[in-house]
Amino acid sequence: MPHIPNHPSAEKRHRQNLKRRIRNRQIKSHVHGAVKAALEAISSGDSVKSDEAFRAAAKELSKAASKGAIHKNTAARKTGRLAARLHRTQSASGS
Repeated sequence: MPHIPNHPSAEKRHRQNLKRRIRNRQIKSHVHGAVKAALEAISSGDSVKSDEAFRAAAKELSKAASKGAIHKNTAARKTGRLAARLHRTQSASGS
C-alpha cells in the first residue's frame, strides 16, 4: 500500500521525497554510465581514450557527491579504484 500522509507537513515531505528520489536516480544513472564507459575504455587499452573516460567518470562521481546523491567516501573509493585500474593497465602496457 502506498504511503498516504495525514498532515499537510507530511504531504509536503512526501512530495519532496518523491522529487529528490527522481533527481538522485538520474544522477546515479549518469554516474553508473560514466563509470561503465571508463571501465570499458580502460579494458580496451587505448590510453588517451581511457584517460578522458576516467576524468569524465571522476567528474560525475564528485558532482554526485557534492549534490548528496552518493556519499563523498563512496565517490572517493570508486574514483580511487578506477584510478588504480587505469594505472595498472598503463604500467602493464608501458613496460
